[in-house]
Amino acid sequence: MKQVIEQAIEQAIVFALLAASSALAVAADAPSLESGLLHAMQLKPGTTERTGTSGKAIEAYVRAGLLDKKPNQRYDYTDYYLLKKPATFLGHELVLIEEEYITQYIGCCVSPGLGVTVKVRGGTQNLEKFAQAHRCTLTDNVDLAHELREVAIKNRLPKAHYASLSCRERDAERETS
Repeated sequence: MKQVIEQAIEQAIVFALLAASSALAVAADAPSLESGLLHAMQLKPGTTERTGTSGKAIEAYVRAGLLDKKPNQRYDYTDYYLLKKPATFLGHELVLIEEEYITQYIGCCVSPGLGVTVKVRGGTQNLEKFAQAHRCTLTDNVDLAHELREVAIKNRLPKAHYASLSCRERDAERETS
């Protein structure tokens, strides 16, 4: 009996160490994940093209275990990925990543690119600066639970201050004032 208990304790310690090392690996990789996402949302200087690709940024989050391989939903031309584990984006809590692209023409108006929704921590000034610098569209005070239900994603998100940042083709091409 004593041997069984000792063996169970040893296994528990091994599992705890594996879980801790996995969490540390994700935490250590967090800056490069965020960097990849930011890279996919930034504009090449003097163009309306993004510097990175949304697919590569999303694949990195999938490999890190923060997103499922398949989106929670595909609606029209957009894949919606809800974060499975905590991550940050420009100091805010990253909640949702959207990728818009065409696989098959279903009617007007695909606008390739990437969007994120965050639970705001503090103010949105850094999001506003990023949006302005990279010709993205910032929407503050988003009712995320409602938005997700509109695309048939069941959710139980807490009421909070959410903001969405869209860095799609249409955002880059819009006139700036």
